[in-house]
Amino acid sequence: MTSVDMCNANNVPSPASIGVLGAGTWGMALARMLTNLGHEVMVWSALPEEIERLRATRRQVNLPDMVIPDATGFTTAIEEACNGRDVLLFAVPSVYVRATARAAAPYVSDGQIIVDVAKGMEPDTLLTMTQVIRSELDAHGQHRNALVALSGPTHAEEVAKDLPTTIVSACPDIQAARRVQDIFMNSCLRVYTNTDIEGVELCGAVKNIIALAAGISTGLGYGDNAKAALITRGMAEITRLGTAMGCNERTFPGLAGMGDLIVTATSQHSRNNRCGQLIGEGVPTKAAIAQIGMVVEGINALDATMQLARRYGVDMPITEAVDQIVNQCRNPRDVVYALMTREKASENPSGE
Repeated sequence: MTSVDMCNANNVPSPASIGVLGAGTWGMALARMLTNLGHEVMVWSALPEEIERLRATRRQVNLPDMVIPDATGFTTAIEEACNGRDVLLFAVPSVYVRATARAAAPYVSDGQIIVDVAKGMEPDTLLTMTQVIRSELDAHGQHRNALVALSGPTHAEEVAKDLPTTIVSACPDIQAARRVQDIFMNSCLRVYTNTDIEGVELCGAVKNIIALAAGISTGLGYGDNAKAALITRGMAEITRLGTAMGCNERTFPGLAGMGDLIVTATSQHSRNNRCGQLIGEGVPTKAAIAQIGMVVEGINALDATMQLARRYGVDMPITEAVDQIVNQCRNPRDVVYALMTREKASENPSGE
């Protein structure tokens, strides 16, 4: 059975023209899927050698078993990826979102839907990724574009194999969220909508830090009990921060919150989980990142999350523990001891 046979579109009114900005694993897994659904897809990368390799091999180096359809186009000219497209999909790592948005802004036209799949926050501004994109569009005089965050428990490695996956299309403009839902949804990728874009993006950024903690725990030789505790109490931290920021509390136990946290903290596909495991085994942070060989978003999100926790007066002991290990070079076992011997607390916020 071919991938086209396996994944069929669900009530898509008409094919869309989509520019994918970024040719990493997630961008290419989505580009392949969208092409197979009958959409017109053009992929841009700033790296000429990457585009040449993709054209020649029809393979993404980190997804070697995935065949990229012949109909998927490639370009190094960002205007070609942007001009005339119905949707622009930002699929670059979070640290490159601003530069990519700045380069794309002159070619963005009114009415185009901007979709971001990067998960993170900008350390200096504490902006989410759609807020970063919006700031660059505003600086260029662009105001009539809906920005959608597409986020959830979605490993590119599984989407590339057409394994069943769910995701959230988040935008305050519910019509834009539904349009993205229509374009992306198929029999292998089920898409839900949510208007709480800030909550969805916060989950996507901070869950990577908790996944680092889960990996560190594994690297230290701790078991399932510790990992379950980190996931559960980590979600409590994310929820406290999000509600303090005015996000919808119902977002956090959903796909973009608990769902994404579970998959990121438990899977060997997760860069954050694997990087944390190396750190727990005693590998220095920089060397661990180098061994992963790709961007580890939890490391990038740490500073911004710590700043937000201080700004809103939110207690985030697991996040702080990861910061102590990663940025302050404290011994992980000493940090775990300090976590386990904190003052007594109640799981119920009322204290009962």
